[in-house]
Amino acid sequence: MRPRQTRPRLLQAMIDALSLPDLRRRILITLGILVVFRFVAHVPLPGVDLPALEDFFQSNALLGMLDMFSGGAMRRFSVAAMGVYPYITASIIMQLLVPVIPKLQAISQEGESGRHKINLITHWLTVPMAGLSGYGQLVFLQRQGIVSSADPLPTIAIVLSMVAGTMFLIWLGERITEYGIGNGISIIIFGGIVAGFWEMIGQGFMVGQANWGGLAAYVLIALATIVVIVIFTEAHRRIPVQYSRSVFRGGRMYKHSGSTHIPLRVNTAGMIPLIFAMSLVLFPSMIASYFANPAEPGIADAIMRLFDPNAALPIGLFYWGLFFLLTLAFAFFYTMVIFQQQDLSNVLQRQGGSIPGIRPGKQTKDYLDGVIKHITWAGALFLASVAVMPFLARELTNVQAIQLSSMGLLIVVGVVLDTMKQLEAQLVMRRYEGFIK
Repeated sequence: MRPRQTRPRLLQAMIDALSLPDLRRRILITLGILVVFRFVAHVPLPGVDLPALEDFFQSNALLGMLDMFSGGAMRRFSVAAMGVYPYITASIIMQLLVPVIPKLQAISQEGESGRHKINLITHWLTVPMAGLSGYGQLVFLQRQGIVSSADPLPTIAIVLSMVAGTMFLIWLGERITEYGIGNGISIIIFGGIVAGFWEMIGQGFMVGQANWGGLAAYVLIALATIVVIVIFTEAHRRIPVQYSRSVFRGGRMYKHSGSTHIPLRVNTAGMIPLIFAMSLVLFPSMIASYFANPAEPGIADAIMRLFDPNAALPIGLFYWGLFFLLTLAFAFFYTMVIFQQQDLSNVLQRQGGSIPGIRPGKQTKDYLDGVIKHITWAGALFLASVAVMPFLARELTNVQAIQLSSMGLLIVVGVVLDTMKQLEAQLVMRRYEGFIK
């Protein structure tokens, strides 16, 4: 009979992990690299009026929400202002290009060496993406009078510093993946988001003291959203598969059979549809800001009001309704792209597997396509609902100080679950009881 456990499972698992020298070293390396990341996020670039930059971010709620993803690095206009998002953009572009370009598709099928080549191309693509993004941020701040110098040499120095900061963060993330716990790039993003949460929550409680009921309701909505995200992140449909193989041994033919399942995730697309949808709904306002003139309001100012996420009802319904529909559409689009790229029906046929009652080949492909389309409805509606959660929470509770991000919650919950699973796997290998059943 096993002795009764007196400590909570999570606490006991952390104690077990810290008691093992190699796991303790991995955890400490991960924490140490996160500390380095936070130091880099506080290194400002030259030629920036920091008080004016702080005032500008406080007056622009949209920029304040984007700043949360960098952990305050954008507000300080530090060398890490862009974070690792140019690399994320380059990775998404490569995922979309691989099934379209035959040469890239051939490289991706070369096994480990092919993945290494695709990763190398992604790194090279990150550099121009970071350069364009950094230059765009710099020009935007110059138009606001926050960055005084527009001479070529200081501009090149600032853009190169921002590109170097992004590539350094990517290098730190890869060191976490190799020597630490979890996916390094995701951990870096997680660290930036969590670092920005505390200041936002503190401001929310200070401003919301006169609305304790609304603040409590806001917290309950946030907790309920986290629970729903956990459920849908882990939800999947199991497709039963049977394998039968013939093995020639000792002059005789033997048949071996077995059964397993294919887990089709309800939310196959992850948070990528949110990124696509947010990019599209922010783009018109970003372009219009270059032509806006507060002294003489015109079409540009009207577009900025129409695409303002903090606009009051009924104007706010246009932005968030469009965000909802785009997230829904991109969830289906990206899921189909990823699913077709996996080509599960041909993989099963090559490995001698089949779905009970379904013939191999085209019938298997049609069956799997039908299943993924049905379960993607649930995943797409989940993503679209999470996308508009900040708007609903703000309107229902009248709490304006806290700007929760649906994408931020998805990233935080996803990274925590993935890291817990990896730590669990390390403990199971050493015959320790983990904390995920």
